[in-house]
Amino acid sequence: MVRSENSTDVFIVGGGPAGLTAAIAARQKGFAVTVADGAQPPIEKTCGEGMMPETLGALNNLGVNLDRGDGHHFRGISFVQNDASVSADFPEGSGIGLRRPLLHERLVTRAAECGVRLLWKAPVSGIEADGVHLPCGTIRARWIVGADGQGSRVRRWSGLDKTTRCTERYAFRRRYRVKPWSHYMEIYWASHAQAYVTPIGSEEICVVVTAETPKYTAFEIALEEMPKLKEKLSDAELCSRERGAVTAMRSLERVHSNNIALLGDASGSVDAITGDGLRMAFRQAAALADAMVAGDLTQYQRAHRELARRPMLMGNLLLWLGRNQRVRAQVIRALQEKPPIFAGMLAAHVGGGIESLLLALVSGTGQCRPYFTS
Repeated sequence: MVRSENSTDVFIVGGGPAGLTAAIAARQKGFAVTVADGAQPPIEKTCGEGMMPETLGALNNLGVNLDRGDGHHFRGISFVQNDASVSADFPEGSGIGLRRPLLHERLVTRAAECGVRLLWKAPVSGIEADGVHLPCGTIRARWIVGADGQGSRVRRWSGLDKTTRCTERYAFRRRYRVKPWSHYMEIYWASHAQAYVTPIGSEEICVVVTAETPKYTAFEIALEEMPKLKEKLSDAELCSRERGAVTAMRSLERVHSNNIALLGDASGSVDAITGDGLRMAFRQAAALADAMVAGDLTQYQRAHRELARRPMLMGNLLLWLGRNQRVRAQVIRALQEKPPIFAGMLAAHVGGGIESLLLALVSGTGQCRPYFTS
């Protein structure tokens, strides 16, 4: 294709983290890339603002480097309920809590450095086989990527709406000015809701409450069921307005059609309880770039399905625990007594594979130990 102001190799609808990482990955493969979004950066979004070590590794592969003072590092995950708690470190590296607008600024900077053409305040009004319609006219493109979130219009326009499953929950986020009290990202469990507490600065934390009905996402109601968290927040200063969102477990039948591909939440999503949304989007971006080089989006379909397998499995498990209070209470008490099992679960979740969990189950019982290492 002859590239001009009115043509590009890859046109990406949506300039959030998913769209920007897709743009950077495509530029690294030599494609000319244009990104359009109706908003103006930095783009905010309601989320837990924590990134796992594997997510940071994907960012590094894209050349996105966070400054030393950006965010706040945490070394693992904690489960907390009223009568028990258990913690585990990540097997390698650390996670980071980072305000979403700051992450977006870093991604915009990197995309511009790579030569991505960024069109802000440029809402896309439609797509066709070889082009995208904007207020300024039509831009021709070889590949069109929908990275426009859960309510994706690209998904609807391209006939990719058919889902194999979709369950939704509600979430509300606050930021508090208080010194983080833990080196871990904490998940507090209660009868009707969970709260995710992420350190995002030396004097700031992010708290997200999620539940299956909006009533129980109200902080005043949720914290009554989480007395340990309520006590820690009793003297904390609220330093942001409260923001709400819907978090979903969504699987699509297909994520591509002809030269159109979906990415990030537009292509399906996992519940926020997994902490895996950004990691999936960043890994999808690399897989999509490889598929465009090969000229075969069915390659991306296969990779997309494989990338979703582990987060979907963990999401289903955690949501089941959330709905079964008695079983969950027993499980967390048991994990408190056998921390290596929880460490194995965490290692499997962040990329260690099922082998990490099996190793922990064997060693954690104390009955026998494996005679091999891997």
